[in-house]
Amino acid sequence: MLQIFVSTIPFFALIALGFGAARVGLFSKEATVHLTKFVFYFALSAMLFKFSSNLSLKEILEWDFMAAYLLGSMVVYVTSSSIARFRGQSFNIAVIEAQCSVIGNMGWMGLAMIPILLGEQSISYVIMVLIVDLMVFGPLIVILLIGYREGRFRPQVLQTVGIGLIKNPLVVSISTGLAWAAFEIPVPDLLNSFMTILGGASTPGALFAIGASMAFAAKGQLSTPIYLATNKLLIHPLAVGVAAVLIFGLDPFASAVMISCAAMPVAGNVYMIANHYEVPSERISIAILVSTTVSIVSISVIVGLVTGFHT
Repeated sequence: MLQIFVSTIPFFALIALGFGAARVGLFSKEATVHLTKFVFYFALSAMLFKFSSNLSLKEILEWDFMAAYLLGSMVVYVTSSSIARFRGQSFNIAVIEAQCSVIGNMGWMGLAMIPILLGEQSISYVIMVLIVDLMVFGPLIVILLIGYREGRFRPQVLQTVGIGLIKNPLVVSISTGLAWAAFEIPVPDLLNSFMTILGGASTPGALFAIGASMAFAAKGQLSTPIYLATNKLLIHPLAVGVAAVLIFGLDPFASAVMISCAAMPVAGNVYMIANHYEVPSERISIAILVSTTVSIVSISVIVGLVTGFHT
């Protein structure tokens, strides 16, 4: 487990570097926004396309794996939203808290860390987790927020969701890569080299941007953010682990990757969704800060445990 912790230090050192640069004024909030756009629209998309297009389709789409992850995540989603309503929170806040509890920083941290910590054979499983997050929980939060506000479900909501998916570069890059893999088209060496160079910027760029954005996080009460961080860092990995091992009986390595993916801290896009739909977001930004900070230890512990489990 100590070896795993040492292996994660460079990743968190990049986050700390971004945080420090922003705190001392070397990196502004506006610069952080532009760096995030570069990583999101270009570097990360290139990495995802390279990964998905170079894998066979049967490696990327294992339905038992995706069903186990979806089941475990949905249990946490429904439970956390129900608890929020029981605490007297509005419907909008309840579903945002549920989103916090299951959507981890897969694109920024998971893709960077897990293949290095668990090996390149984990890449296909990481992509499957991303597919569930992007294609199920991404549209779900939009449908719930819009449907509840309008008092009914309208078919136009699906149009809004569809346009949002089409505009999402991660969805486009994964779907294009899947199509490429489905037709078994060889990836030209020149294209592969280009994607490797561009995709190589995603890990340092993403982690630096995470750290810089944390420097601008809101300050406030900690009880709810700590609760949400606990959901994401502990309850979510536990739930998907139960689904993977006890319900679906997945092989130990697949289960280990799934649990490690679920151990990622709260994703920054939850904060962006809350802002976009004018749901109070201060506690979300603090939850991202708290969960990312605690994950320095928690990821090492969980990856160490599951590595011991599958070996």
